[in-house]
Amino acid sequence: MRKMLAAVSRVLSGASQKPASRVLVASRNFANDATFEIKKCDLHRLEEGPPVTTVLTREDGLKYYRMMQTVRRMELKADQLYKQKIIRGFCHLCDGQEACCVGLEAGINPTDHLITAYRAHGFTFTRGLSVREILAELTGGCAKGKGGSMHMYAKNFYGGNGIVGAQVPLGAGIALACKYNGKDEVCLTLYGDGAANQGQIFEAYNMAALWKLPCIFICENNRYGMGTSVERAAASTDYYKRGDFIPGLRVDGMDILCVREATRFAAAYCRSGKGPILMELQTYRYHGHSMSDPGVSYRTREEIQEVRSKSDPIMLLKDRMVNSNLASVEELKEIDVEVRKEIEDAAQFATADPEPPLEELGYHIYSSDPPFEVRGANQWIKFKSVS
Repeated sequence: MRKMLAAVSRVLSGASQKPASRVLVASRNFANDATFEIKKCDLHRLEEGPPVTTVLTREDGLKYYRMMQTVRRMELKADQLYKQKIIRGFCHLCDGQEACCVGLEAGINPTDHLITAYRAHGFTFTRGLSVREILAELTGGCAKGKGGSMHMYAKNFYGGNGIVGAQVPLGAGIALACKYNGKDEVCLTLYGDGAANQGQIFEAYNMAALWKLPCIFICENNRYGMGTSVERAAASTDYYKRGDFIPGLRVDGMDILCVREATRFAAAYCRSGKGPILMELQTYRYHGHSMSDPGVSYRTREEIQEVRSKSDPIMLLKDRMVNSNLASVEELKEIDVEVRKEIEDAAQFATADPEPPLEELGYHIYSSDPPFEVRGANQWIKFKSVS
């Protein structure tokens, strides 16, 4: 009897050592999927648009939640490292806009293409780079520190571009390559509301329409181009109609399911050979335009807090999943803990890893020429250029 009681005691003791959330998750019968109503998109030159209902599986929901939390925590860590003067130079954060990068990726194939402006950290992550590589680049990493915050690249991801609007004609060119090579691929070409008034964008619209290029032009409208509200900068704030002869749709960019379904619709439209389409994602950034912008001189703290409390993309997904029995609060909290640890480990690596040697400043200036000497900022120091 004593041996039996001791065995039972050991079993109970071992069970009590397991995290309560894991015991709960193991014993709880979650739904495999759930159907949700989503906001109807505003349409331009389209008879029908994306569906107004969509199915979210438990597996996809957990994946989207983890990805958005990772982007959010990564940006908050970048903010901290910048204020500690570990990260220098330009740094544009995308916290608040996580439904855009994660939702767009959920609506396309890995073989499709994407190019964006300088608020690129989230897209760099969803296109396949790790948090460690991204934070290391901010402190001197995936491009040996030569790209920094604005110029990161991955497979089928063409940056991070610093010149306002200049990535849009490049995106049209990538779409031309997709068509020329006869591949069933599309290019997502992103720009902000501030860049939407650039003339080169309208030239790209024209060529893409004439040649029926598989290009999805995407305006991330976060309501402020640098420190100027869209109402003060644009005679028309209907960015989804700016293509005129190109069909467009305006999407709730704070709802990952809206973004996903709109992207699937737009990609199918392009793949069918109909030519380009334009998407406007109505979103919001919590930080200022860049780290040099406090973000509260042209908008109030109350406005930011209202968006956080009513439209936060992570909160919206979390509420949907919990209320439809796709996940528990405890399970999502466990993901939060794991993400925080991943970010901390990546930041530790990024700050502790040695910087590339100084002579590498001259590397890779040309792709095929032999090494030659490059004069640096100090005219008495010369660097070897290595192809």
